[in-house]
Amino acid sequence: MKDAAPQTIYLKDYTPFGWQVEDVYLTFRLAPNATRVIARIHFAPNPDAPTQDFFLHGNALTLIRASIDGQPVTPELTDAGLTCAVPSGPFLWEAEVEIDPASNTALEGLYMSGGMYCTQCEAEGFRKITYYPDRPDVMATFTVRIESDMPVMLSNGNPRTAGDGFAEWHDPWRKPAYLFALVAGDLRNHPDSFTTRSGTKVDLNIWVRPGDEGKCAFGMQALKASMKWDEDVYGREYDLDVFNIVAVDDFNMGAMENKGLNIFNSSCVLASPETSTDANFERIEAIIAHEYFHNWTGNRITCRDWFQLCLKEGLTVYRDSQFTSDMRGPEVKRISDVIDLRARQFPEDQGPLSHPVRPESFQEINNFYTATVYEKGAEVIGMLKRLVGDEAYAAALDLYFDRHDGDAATIEDWLKVFEDVTGRDLSQFKRWYSQSGTPHLSVTEDWSDGTFTLHFEQHTPPTPGQDEKAPQVLPIAVGLLGPNGNEVQNTTILEMTEGKQSFEFTGLSARPVASILRGFSAPVVLRRESSAEERAFLLAHDSDPFCRWEASEALARACLIAMITEGATPDTAWLDGLARLLRDDTLDPAYRALMLGLPTEADLARSLHEAGVTPDPDAIFDAVETLRLFMAERWADLLPKLAEEARVSAPFDPGAAQAGQRALGNRVLSLQSRIDGGAAAQAQFAAADNMTMQLSALASLNRAGTAEDALKAFHDQWQDDRLVMDKWFGLQIAAAAPAEAVARASALTRHEKFDWKNPNRFRAVFGALIGNHAGFHQADGAGYALLADWLITLDDKNPQTTARMCSAFQTWKRYDAGRQEKMRAALERIAAKPNLSGDTNEMVSRILS
Repeated sequence: MKDAAPQTIYLKDYTPFGWQVEDVYLTFRLAPNATRVIARIHFAPNPDAPTQDFFLHGNALTLIRASIDGQPVTPELTDAGLTCAVPSGPFLWEAEVEIDPASNTALEGLYMSGGMYCTQCEAEGFRKITYYPDRPDVMATFTVRIESDMPVMLSNGNPRTAGDGFAEWHDPWRKPAYLFALVAGDLRNHPDSFTTRSGTKVDLNIWVRPGDEGKCAFGMQALKASMKWDEDVYGREYDLDVFNIVAVDDFNMGAMENKGLNIFNSSCVLASPETSTDANFERIEAIIAHEYFHNWTGNRITCRDWFQLCLKEGLTVYRDSQFTSDMRGPEVKRISDVIDLRARQFPEDQGPLSHPVRPESFQEINNFYTATVYEKGAEVIGMLKRLVGDEAYAAALDLYFDRHDGDAATIEDWLKVFEDVTGRDLSQFKRWYSQSGTPHLSVTEDWSDGTFTLHFEQHTPPTPGQDEKAPQVLPIAVGLLGPNGNEVQNTTILEMTEGKQSFEFTGLSARPVASILRGFSAPVVLRRESSAEERAFLLAHDSDPFCRWEASEALARACLIAMITEGATPDTAWLDGLARLLRDDTLDPAYRALMLGLPTEADLARSLHEAGVTPDPDAIFDAVETLRLFMAERWADLLPKLAEEARVSAPFDPGAAQAGQRALGNRVLSLQSRIDGGAAAQAQFAAADNMTMQLSALASLNRAGTAEDALKAFHDQWQDDRLVMDKWFGLQIAAAAPAEAVARASALTRHEKFDWKNPNRFRAVFGALIGNHAGFHQADGAGYALLADWLITLDDKNPQTTARMCSAFQTWKRYDAGRQEKMRAALERIAAKPNLSGDTNEMVSRILS
């Protein structure tokens, strides 16, 4: 049988908790299978709340004793928590519970990873530690005493005192329980310090397992850069005496922003040139910044309830995107963000898992840590900034911090500060938070007597639970180019508020070419009838880097779709125009590397589906490979020159300049390996002194089918490095031929180092299989069956990871009847699993619906 059907929670039903928590004192007596947690909590009636029963959340807890004001009580216990009669005035609640961290494979609450105690309490993990009102609007100061024989014992806030077998911590800032953290283990620290602009010295530490000390320097550099950036750009200063980061091997997420004690998936903080790629370095830099920025946008100002999750996550993703843009270049960062948005969030918006940025209801909040909440939430912040301007945005943020410091806030609070600063009515803009789906923006144009007119029409297709959509506010960034390629109208923001709207540009001497949606100014699907010649013109002349890249992307997409549907040959005019751009050594190598990319196979499947064509994954794969081979052959003389230009002779540096060169060189290598039998890749693999070059060469060899010796050498070299071995597992599947991908994944699950209980290793294998589009969608359904088998196995141990990986099936109705039948069978088999978790049950039910 399944778990009991979870209760649906609705935003409209929000009610404040009936009591305020004045302070919390916790004692942890750590033991692997029998940890005792003693809680002393002062409660007082909440004058702003309606009368209600005293209820505390609790899950998988053994209650040893409970008392109120020192008198024993016997609460009524359920699987969800406890209810108890309480005095009408303030009172002291005490409870002692026993928990089993060693058996906690769900990695929520207090659990063990490699002999280390650690916690993950967002969203609702604290209720697995002790009985408590586990909701984000209940905020209190915490004092924590840890009793253990572990040499390092950490919690939130500032260290208070320590002695033989114990340590005490006090966090002076009120926080909700989801920000609680505790770590205890045999750890080594990488110390440093940062002096705030007001002159306060903050002690910084990155805590790691013995042997990982040499992989902390870059993370520390990123942390200090984040602290300085937040002071310079947002005026936000750190507010404790110490800031700790801990690297944990078993972690469901990337990292967690617990106040003063950030807990990180080890893959998101440990880095060295030998073991980490440039992509790893950039991701680590961004995630460290993200979690640090949460100190103000998430911790000092938190969310009132989980429906407001986008309030902290969307804003903080936007802030970390700004940071990365400043660190590594805004053009490349913006294009990379759009690629990711279209790959992850657009399919979510257009399928059965579609939901608003602020959902109206949920059953399992873990299932709403989504690209819509995070990435689309960030896009909404970006649109708001474009509409009000930089100065008004900065003033609104200052007001937000001043007005809501210490609050559990809402989207209404957030928008109100912008209305107060600007005098604008943002009620229509608020639809971005309440309407699901990606708007489709169609454009046509007219030219008459020196006047150029753009006619726009917006339409958002129906999504689950929302058949009718109202027009949304769209900031459309537009520029105009003259016949010679010169800019005749600089970028201007057209604010669209109606379903249909036209904008005129007058006084022009010749019909211009419009550059529309510059910088991807709104997260929409742009529908524009545009000739190949016009796209080629934009590729050659557009001054906006995004629109220039978009022109090439559109030409590549049209070329591939024609190859798939009509058997056409590659578009040589586009390739020759692209070659001219690639030869321009004034352009950032990282930008040219992006220009060498092609639409993903999954993206092409979406485009075909939207055009009314049932996508054939095998035909898509064949077309992409044919085009890449054609590109390599046509540019046989150009590729060696680009490779030489991209060569890095200086000592390794993870910064943007060298990373861009390596990105260009490795894109070139991928093409060269198609015409030289892998000779250049073999040479690079042998000579590589950093992981970026070594792994890229290995991928090219694996794709060419000549990687057997190199794969063994790589395994032998890195078999004791768990994070590098994740790369070894994933690469073999991601770069495998479609016919081999499922068999390769299945074989690797039998490898001695495949630990399916470790989220990183599980995602390395099955994330790579899902990403191998034609391989996962093998016509015989073997990919679907293999994934379903393992999700059924994993669900008993880690429902959160299981549920998230079910999203691989969300596009199942896009494909042919045979594949649909096999995907549906896989989903129904998961749904029929005895004792299916609530997390997974909700995801599968939504996808099947």
